Amino acid sequence: MGTVNKVIIVGNLGRDAEIRYTPGGAAVSTLSLATTDVWNDKAGQRQEKTEWHRVVVWGKQAETLKDYLTKGRQIYVEGRLQTRQWDDKDGNKRYTTEIRSDRIVLLGGRGQGGEGGGGGGDYGSPRSSG
Repeated sequence: MGTVNKVIIVGNLGRDAEIRYTPGGAAVSTLSLATTDVWNDKAGQRQEKTEWHRVVVWGKQAETLKDYLTKGRQIYVEGRLQTRQWDDKDGNKRYTTEIRSDRIVLLGGRGQGGEGGGGGGDYGSPRSSG
């Protein structure tokens, strides 16, 4: 049997998306996405824990979505985990694990600004064979 590397996550953006371009001209945007677990402790008190996730959006998907990925916006992301390694300025090896997006669906309104609107949208990247 083969292996599976699949992530599905729904959360809120911590900041507006910013797009940049690689030296080769590829568009890339890195998103900060929050998910929050809520539970009651033994005393019945409500507890919350927020996790922050790094989501990387490439190519046409990054360019198309840049104006819609605003702070507070709830989004659905499908992708896969990817770990990158680099050397920092002091020569130390650094690692980061992030979600490489294959598909993003805009959920709800445009965030906490109250602009409302149902505004859904499904923005997927074409599947590649590699």
